Amino acid sequence: MRVIDDSRSLRETLNPLRHRGQRIALVPTMGNLHEGHLALVAEAHKHASFVVCSIFVNPMQFGPSEDLDAYPRTLEQDIARLEAAGCHALFTPGVAEMYPLGHQQHTVVSVPALSEGYCGASRPGHFDGVATVVCKLFNLVQPDTAVFGLKDYQQFLVIQRMTADLCLPIALVGVPTRREASGLAMSSRNGYLTAEEKERATALIHNLRTAADSLQAGATPAEVEARATQQLEEAGLRPDYFKVCHAQTLAPATAQDENLVILAAAWMGRTRLIDNLVLQRTRS
Repeated sequence: MRVIDDSRSLRETLNPLRHRGQRIALVPTMGNLHEGHLALVAEAHKHASFVVCSIFVNPMQFGPSEDLDAYPRTLEQDIARLEAAGCHALFTPGVAEMYPLGHQQHTVVSVPALSEGYCGASRPGHFDGVATVVCKLFNLVQPDTAVFGLKDYQQFLVIQRMTADLCLPIALVGVPTRREASGLAMSSRNGYLTAEEKERATALIHNLRTAADSLQAGATPAEVEARATQQLEEAGLRPDYFKVCHAQTLAPATAQDENLVILAAAWMGRTRLIDNLVLQRTRS
């Protein structure tokens, strides 16, 4: 696997492959890789003959009170895991490479509506940072396919809209959330949790599953949202949001909507966790 840290070398590596007609897949990450990330690499191999992974901890998507400096950086371990997974190239740019004038002075890509609620409301500017860096990576790598995890469901829809709106010729692939044996969604931030906090954090997926069952049984979104919020608090989490939404627009679900996603975010101690569950509501 070739490790590349500058844009010029990246293009020099990829242009000959593209000219020979090889398909290229991109897996953007912020590093500290776990089995969920490696599942994305495995999926990328299904869509292309050359797989590029990127590792960049993007300052533009962190708020002033968030954990940019504390975000875990495990590059040597990540390289070993990617090599074992058959990744062909790893792009590891520094901040100066991605934002030569500083990210505060950089052009911003903003996706309206889809970026504004849920994590967008809790983390102002977060999705502008995500859309900007992903757009930049798309332009640098020019992949045929890009692969993302669906744990960040709202993020995937934002990137999907940006790709369509900007007419980028890239096929997006979403991979279902990988989970620990307990059901907890795999996340780089799980490393912040104690064993006891990890156990209590499983209340997030338990309540998502219970909410889905209740919706299928005829409960209203408002009923399941209120019940889940209370149960998360009783489990020792601090809920940020628990919302039943239309799966494509993220608008609050109506009684007529059948394609739904339940979005949830909650704090376990100082760690903010997100999860979701997609369901097709059946009608009797």
